[in-house]
Amino acid sequence: MIARGAASIILAGALALGMTGCGFVTPQATLIQYQPSDGVQTDLGDIKVRNAVAVSEDGTDASLLTTVLNTGDDDAVVTFQFVNAKGEKTNIDLEVAARSKVSVGNTGEDQIALRGLSVPVGALLPVFVYAKSASGSYLEGAEGVELLVPTLSTTNAEYTGLEPTAEPTPTGTPTIAPTDEQPLEEESTTED
Repeated sequence: MIARGAASIILAGALALGMTGCGFVTPQATLIQYQPSDGVQTDLGDIKVRNAVAVSEDGTDASLLTTVLNTGDDDAVVTFQFVNAKGEKTNIDLEVAARSKVSVGNTGEDQIALRGLSVPVGALLPVFVYAKSASGSYLEGAEGVELLVPTLSTTNAEYTGLEPTAEPTPTGTPTIAPTDEQPLEEESTTED
């Protein structure tokens, strides 16, 4: 009977050890780093680009939604560069003061409009990002990185109304129609 009790205790101990032992060799899911949003992120030294997404109706024009943090002591100019459908590179600069953050693209915020694209909604849009100091020199560790920014549709409820505003229509200079009238001649004042 004692042997039976000892065997039960040994078996229970072996089962407990076997069932909890997988925690020693299996990585814990809470330790896996991931981007907890729709967008992508990168660190360029003291410059942190967070949750970058492009919002578009048809893949021709998109609004870049992102937050940029500057954790350094120097003001910075963060440049977003993309290639349009014609193969032309376009740079868009965003000024970020030292120890501050700037958010763009959401309701009530400034927009970064990426125009003339040819990227299907749902595809990844290559955007090259780099940062310079206000004096024009690259910040340490901020020479640049290419982000593959997801292009999301405005049909998603959380992105409705965040597409880029329409480009302003150029207004022509009013022209003056020629008339048959002759310019007025100055009257000469002569004494007789």
